[in-house]
Amino acid sequence: MNHSEKPSIMLVDDDDLVRDSATRLLQEVGFDVVSFADGHDALAWLMTKPVDAVLSDIKMPKITGIELLVKIHANDPETPVILMTGFAELEVAVTAIHEGAFDFITKPYNPTQLIHILEKAVDFKRLRQLEKNYQADLEVTVELRTCELGNALRKVECMSREIIERLASAAELRDDDTGQHNNRIGQYAAAIARALQAPNGFIETLTLASAMHDVGKIGIPDSILLKPGALTAEEFDIVKSHASIGKDLLSGSSHSLLQMAASIAYTHHERWDGSGYPEGLKGDEIPLEGRIVMLADQYDALRNKRVYKPALDHATTCEIIIEGDGRTLPEHFDPQVLQAFIQVSSELEVVFSRLSQNGI
Repeated sequence: MNHSEKPSIMLVDDDDLVRDSATRLLQEVGFDVVSFADGHDALAWLMTKPVDAVLSDIKMPKITGIELLVKIHANDPETPVILMTGFAELEVAVTAIHEGAFDFITKPYNPTQLIHILEKAVDFKRLRQLEKNYQADLEVTVELRTCELGNALRKVECMSREIIERLASAAELRDDDTGQHNNRIGQYAAAIARALQAPNGFIETLTLASAMHDVGKIGIPDSILLKPGALTAEEFDIVKSHASIGKDLLSGSSHSLLQMAASIAYTHHERWDGSGYPEGLKGDEIPLEGRIVMLADQYDALRNKRVYKPALDHATTCEIIIEGDGRTLPEHFDPQVLQAFIQVSSELEVVFSRLSQNGI
């Protein structure tokens, strides 16, 4: 963690041994820890002093971890809450996630995993705060500095780019990839948009905004997102929620860059034939940027190794996209976007090769 001050963690557990050992561990790695045996005492503390993240046991006598989670989020929905349980039950985990838990961990916990989850939670809250500060600063700047509009707009652009780069980096940490997936998607999308003869301004915005397509994955637990085996139907529904999470993270801005980023995050899994998600949009109901990034993301997914499939070469990938293989069908793609892809497919092959060697 590279923070100017120690991240603050609240630990809630009625087991003295667990509470003391976890406190020592977290303090040793640089966290500022405040601990409580009772959830009501923890809530009273939070009313006067916020923390970066809360780590709580699920089963406690006076107030359960899930009840504590609900009460915390009623007062401050931005604080990540990680729940600990002694039972690796999917039903418990799914309930916790549906109630807004950031993640969960089973006891006895792996210290490295615990530290990683807390670092991720701290980064998530601080990035959300950065976005809030950005929007507040934007409103103040527009209201108070109208006479300096040119300078203000330049500052907004720099701020927007920084937010996108930071959030995209946070999302990319969740992927077992070379670290260049987002860069590749941006360049694929730009090549396709040029073939469509889109305006230069659209192409420039699309190149950067498309890096945010999977930003919502920072809200999906590692235990599900990085699961080595097949997902259950409930787990897949949770993964699909990254589209809505991404939209929520990015929406509400008056800046065109973030507006397009929100649109892409929400629509890049929609399909031309209406078989996509989250809304099952069809045809021109899907914004152009979503249609372009959907195909670009599909190309990159086929080219890379996944738990359920090997990496495919360029020729095989193009054949699947153009002719279909049962799982991927040409009907999934806007016909004009598909023709543009065919036209520039050799450019995509070059981009993939250049940005897939040692992560460079």
